[in-house]
Amino acid sequence: MPWYIWLVIAAALGSIVGSLLLLRDTAHKMPIDPDALERMKARNAELDAAERKDHD
Repeated sequence: MPWYIWLVIAAALGSIVGSLLLLRDTAHKMPIDPDALERMKARNAELDAAERKDHD
């Protein structure tokens, strides 16, 4: 293959790896209020119970 094809491949791979590293570095955990977390867990439990009831 010609040298410029290798250059394009290297640029594409570098762009992909660079984007993934940037995404990893800028990712932040979302602080969730403990009360909201409890409401989410309760709601998920209700939905799971309803899904099991509908499935059976």
